[in-house]
Amino acid sequence: QVQVVESGGGLVQAGGSLRLSCAASVRAYNNHAIGWFRQAPGKEREFVAAVSWNDESTYYSDSVKGRFTVSKDNADNMVYLQMNSVKPEDTAVYYCAADRVGRRPTSTSIYEYSYWGQGTQVTVSS
Repeated sequence: QVQVVESGGGLVQAGGSLRLSCAASVRAYNNHAIGWFRQAPGKEREFVAAVSWNDESTYYSDSVKGRFTVSKDNADNMVYLQMNSVKPEDTAVYYCAADRVGRRPTSTSIYEYSYWGQGTQVTVSS
């Protein structure tokens, strides 16, 4: 099965840091790109970051580049999103997701991801 479950959200002050975790099933971790997305109230879900299934190449949206880091931990099939220098506009529900097909070039399109976690709330106070 392809499954992902995210955790680690919470309340953080602007300028602070937070790390989100995504626990992936073995099949998801070994065969699928894992992406992070977010959805703020009244806005569409948007791409944040992704890591490839095979060579750990990473991809970022312009809004988080240089502040967020996505990484994989092979020991326990975890994917992390380290969020540094957070801003109030980072406030959203964050989702991790596995891509639709697997063993393909990493996509930043929400439409290429089919296996979603339940989401975790991140709130940045000013």
